[in-house]
Amino acid sequence: MRTALDTNVISSIWSGEPSEQAIRIALREAAAVGALVLCPVVYTELRAYPGVTRDFLDVFLDKTRISVDWDIDGAVWRLAAERFAMYADRRRESKGGTPKRLLADFVVGAHAVTRADRLMTLDRGRYEREFVELSIV
Repeated sequence: MRTALDTNVISSIWSGEPSEQAIRIALREAAAVGALVLCPVVYTELRAYPGVTRDFLDVFLDKTRISVDWDIDGAVWRLAAERFAMYADRRRESKGGTPKRLLADFVVGAHAVTRADRLMTLDRGRYEREFVELSIV
C-alpha cells in the first residue's frame, strides 16, 4: 500500500506542532504497511521551508525512507486539470469570487489518486471535497 504525503505532514513535524507525536505514529503505521511517497510538488514546497537546504531534505527523505515519485505522467496532470477546472467553475458559480490559485493541492491530490493508494494530509476538507474517491489518512 502506497501512502502519498502532503507537505503539511512533514512540515508539522519540523515545526514541532502539538500534533507532531500523532503524526509520527501515523507515519510509522503507514510505513509498516507500504511505501511512503511524495509528489514532486510536495518536495518543492518542503524545499522552501525556512532553513531547509537540498542536502537536508534529501538526507531526511533517505533516512525516513520516503521516496519522491519524480516521473508523474499525463494522467496526473489531466486529472489535476479536470478537478481544478471543476473547482474554479463551482467557485465562480457560487459567487465565491475568483478561484484561488491552489494548483499545487490539485496536483498532489491527482498524484495520490493515480499513483498511490491513499493520501496522508492535515487538510482533509479540500481533498475530500475535490477528490471524493481518495482515501485520506
